[in-house]
Amino acid sequence: MMTQDVWEVIWLSLQVTTVSVLIGMLLGIPTGTFLGLYTFRGKRLVVALIYTCMGLPPVLVGVVVYMLLSRYGPLGALGLLFTPEAMIIAQIVLVTPILAGLTMSAVQAKERAYWETAKSLGASPVQMMLTIVKEARGGIWSGVAAAYGRAISEVGAVMLVGGNIEHHTRVMTTAIILETRTGNFTAGLQLGLVLLAISFLFNSFLMAGVLNQMRNGRR
Repeated sequence: MMTQDVWEVIWLSLQVTTVSVLIGMLLGIPTGTFLGLYTFRGKRLVVALIYTCMGLPPVLVGVVVYMLLSRYGPLGALGLLFTPEAMIIAQIVLVTPILAGLTMSAVQAKERAYWETAKSLGASPVQMMLTIVKEARGGIWSGVAAAYGRAISEVGAVMLVGGNIEHHTRVMTTAIILETRTGNFTAGLQLGLVLLAISFLFNSFLMAGVLNQMRNGRR
């Protein structure tokens, strides 16, 4: 039976992950769409940076965010270190490049097939962009699923900037480490199974929604 403390850890994990992925979507999807549709000077460098950041080591992100939010850092006055907000910031840094990169790939895959067709039908640039994004939604939602999986399973960065403080910043991944270190392997495995179940349910609902939209779009 799950105690109130366990439910508290699960709820905080869901809050931090969901908020960070939503903000990452607001930043990453428009960026990826723009990069997938338009060519400009320096684009190769920007794309290379995004692909590099898709594999950012979480511990490195944690250290950088820690330094920014620490007492003597440039954002220290905000007092965000060792708070859920600091964990959200770290996860945004991790998931935004994933969303941007996978959105860009999905849009580029559809751009050639639909851009000329939409243009020939007299669509405006905004209408053409929305059409291509709509057709690329399967790949974009796959990016959202990948970002959510990365965020909810993250431990290195959230441990550094959150501190794994009981009743304040303890999430499932940091709780699993704590239980394992104290020799409570059963509790650690149970939390791990809950983590897997949440990821499975999220991906199942997401893919079901995408398939339903694609079927409706073909009618």
